[in-house]
Order: sequence, then structure tokens, then C-alpha cells
Amino acid sequence: MVNTGWQFWIDRGGTFTDIVAQTPTGEIVVRKLLSENPEQYDDAPIQGIRDLMGIAQNKPIPTDKIAAIKMGTTVATNALLERKGDRVVLATTKGFKDALRIGYQNRPDIFALEIVLPEMLYEQVVEIVERYDAKGNELVPVDQAKTQKDLQAAYDLGIRSCAILLMHSYRYPHHELQVAEIARKIGLTQVSVSHQVSPLIKFISRGDTTVVDAYLSPILRRYVEQFTSKLLDRSSIKLMFMQSNGGLVDADLFQGKDSILSGPAGGIVGAVKTAAIAGFDKIIGFDMGGTSTDVSHYAGEYERSLETEIAGVRLRSPMMAIHTVAAGGGSILHFDGSRYRVGPD
Repeated sequence: MVNTGWQFWIDRGGTFTDIVAQTPTGEIVVRKLLSENPEQYDDAPIQGIRDLMGIAQNKPIPTDKIAAIKMGTTVATNALLERKGDRVVLATTKGFKDALRIGYQNRPDIFALEIVLPEMLYEQVVEIVERYDAKGNELVPVDQAKTQKDLQAAYDLGIRSCAILLMHSYRYPHHELQVAEIARKIGLTQVSVSHQVSPLIKFISRGDTTVVDAYLSPILRRYVEQFTSKLLDRSSIKLMFMQSNGGLVDADLFQGKDSILSGPAGGIVGAVKTAAIAGFDKIIGFDMGGTSTDVSHYAGEYERSLETEIAGVRLRSPMMAIHTVAAGGGSILHFDGSRYRVGPD
């Protein structure tokens, strides 16, 4: 059977990018490149596609010859592990500025004398004068003038990403929408609103997920824009990204909160299918890349979790049950004067 065009399946890791392609005649070809090689090319997946299709460096990629591009990427994962996301301001209900810092007060090590709190991803907190009660009665309307002044101050410091988290907004989102409108008018380019990102009753997990989304979504958007700028006609091609839950989504709908395990999730799905062909239905997956190492297991069905902690960050979003550590083949070993440390860079 002859296909209508090329199909590309790409795993863009932190160190290497692997491409498996099917030609219009059905032949399977592969390509491996360094993910970062600025002297040779701007983007590894684009370069791999050029190499396989035989397209010159300065020519746009003819999308009429491509049926689909499906990609898993650790761009967001590595930004989180190395703490290289965008600068974020958190806008939350007055009186709750420390809520995410306090967290749940969990004690995984009950006898620990020193409790080390996770590092917060937001840089500043703006308290919004507003309040709904749990039944939707407006107790305090949004102080729009103060909100505008405080968010403008954050903008003037160079912050362009905003996470909005207000009490009871999972059910009564009107105040969040007002704050979001003010933020966008000021010029904040990424506005993550908690009732849209994670419309759930729990304030802490809703807030954590919203902050992660604001922290990582700008990086993903820039990457998608950089990638599609090399395509001749973006609208004519099916461009999809792997999500943390193991499913695919259109590039325009790819969000930071769903991207953390984009690369490793594809690894599990591929490992399960490959093992099934070999007659194994119970497997342990060990995936060491250059930047991170991912471990998973499968015993007849994919394991997913709704609440996860990755690299010290709490997250509430459906994702594969994968254990990720910031130690890969390319992690740098440091001696800090008293002990050796691996990574996260």
C-alpha cells in the first residue's frame, strides 16, 4: 500500500533527538542527532526531517509531502528539572499569599528534624482584594485599580507570565476572568487561570498546577512557533505532541501542565507494544537519556496518576506513573566541598 506522504515520529530529548520516518513508499528510515548543536542547525527535529527528505538548509520544508508529524519532547521536563522556566507572578486572593509555600504539611519522613520545603516556581506574589464564599456569594468585588497597579509593577520588572489562583474559582470563575483580562491588557503574554487549567476544588493542588502551567507554557509555545516557522504551510499538516497521559494532542493545544512527561510517556507506550510483540505482558521500563532517567512498569494496563510530584513540584494532571530523576548520561558531577552531587545540569 502506498501512503500519501511522509510520516515522522520524533523523540526530542534533552541530549539526543531520534527520528523514525516512513517514506511515501512505506520504507522505514531512522535518524539520530544532537538536540543542541547551534553551529550546525537551529532545531534538531527540523534538521532530521531535512536530512531524511533531502531538503537544503535554507529551503522551507514542503508540507504537501508530509502526512503527519508526531513528537514527544522533554523541552518542558528539562526546563523544570533545571529550573529554567519563565519568570512567573502569582496573583491570589488576599490573605493566601503563603498558601502554596505552606502546602499540605505532609511529612514523608516523620522523624526528620529539618523540613526542606520545595522551591517555589513563582518569583513574586500579588494579593488580589476579592472574595467569594463557598456558595458563590460575592463578599468582596475585585479591586481593579489595585490589581492593575500590582500586576503592572510585576510587568515593569520584566515578568511576562502570570498564574491566577482565587478562592472558590473552580466553581465561581468570574473574578479570575476579571483579573485575567487586566493581566492581558497590561501585556502579560502568558496568563494561566486556575479554573481553566485545573477546575478542581482543592486550592493547593489547583494552584500548584496553574503555576507549573504558567512556568512552562511559554517555553512550549516558543518551541512550537520555532518549529512551525520552518514549515511551508502549517495549516496543511497534522502536527501533534505526546502528552504526559500517553495520548496525542494538536500542537496548538499543547499546555505546560500536560507536557512534563511528554518524552517518557512515548517511551512507555513504545516499550509496551514492543514487548507485546515479543510475548511479554509484564515489563519494567528503564529509560536513561542524556538529561534524565525514567523508570516505569506495566502489568497489563497503563498506570496513570492524577496527583504527582516531579522534581519537587506538586502537580494535578493525568499522567503516566513514571519516576523521573535528574540524572542522565550527560549529567555533570559536582563536588560542593563536602560531597559529590549529580546534576541537575
